[in-house]
Amino acid sequence: MDLEPLDPEYVQDRLSRAPFVNITGVDNVRDLGSYPTSYAGYMTKPSYVLRGAEISSITEEGKERLKKLGVTRVYDLRSDTEIAKWGTASPDMGDLEIIRTPVFKTEDYSPEMMAKRFELYASGKTEAFMQLYSQILDNAGPAFGVIFRHSITPPSHVKLSFPGEAGKDRTGVLAALLLSLAGVREEDIAEDYALTRVGREPSRAKVMARLSKEPIFAANSEAALNMFTSRPETMLAFLQLVQEKYGGAEGYLKQHAQLTDEDITTIRRNILVPTESSRL
Repeated sequence: MDLEPLDPEYVQDRLSRAPFVNITGVDNVRDLGSYPTSYAGYMTKPSYVLRGAEISSITEEGKERLKKLGVTRVYDLRSDTEIAKWGTASPDMGDLEIIRTPVFKTEDYSPEMMAKRFELYASGKTEAFMQLYSQILDNAGPAFGVIFRHSITPPSHVKLSFPGEAGKDRTGVLAALLLSLAGVREEDIAEDYALTRVGREPSRAKVMARLSKEPIFAANSEAALNMFTSRPETMLAFLQLVQEKYGGAEGYLKQHAQLTDEDITTIRRNILVPTESSRL
């Protein structure tokens, strides 16, 4: 059963290998580079885009690691309400720029809205996650537009996206759009999404403690554990939804992030690199 704790030795071994990146004090950090694409001879650029969880507990060692990786910007997809609720404001990061790009507005965190959202999470069903991820898509256009436009600039920077406490849903949707735009196979995108099951494991106790304060989860630990699910079939269903509803990642970014054909061509050029000696 995928809700049970994973074997600690397996988790430690898996977290020590790519695509995971060790940033002490930050969970679930992964490199979205080195994936093969449908563009013959090209893969996604290594160490260009990292995904992960929130950085409120990052250590000085973690900050130094980010500097060595050449990180210049962190895009925070969380709302002010969310940050205040859990006391997870970003620390002083020195020269590293933190850009607030919240997916949801403050009013989307009303008790009524959160109760409905938690009810969907509690079911753990793929259909419920499709409703949740549709909400993300419907709200995230402006935030995602800011992040994707950063990829129009010369591809010499690494950018990170650290949304909620675990980096699964908003980050998963964003990562899926980026990888899909780059021509990464759906199976590989689903595998990246599923790795969050491992990446979240170190924060299991922290997440469960937070959820225990929510009425819907307080007396239902199985419902709380459903928050940890990141099944490949969920991501495959999401990619199908994006294709059917928006005409794929490119169609979504044009409609909701106001990107142009030229923007998308430039972004794709910047996130792809030759696997051997071919040129884009």
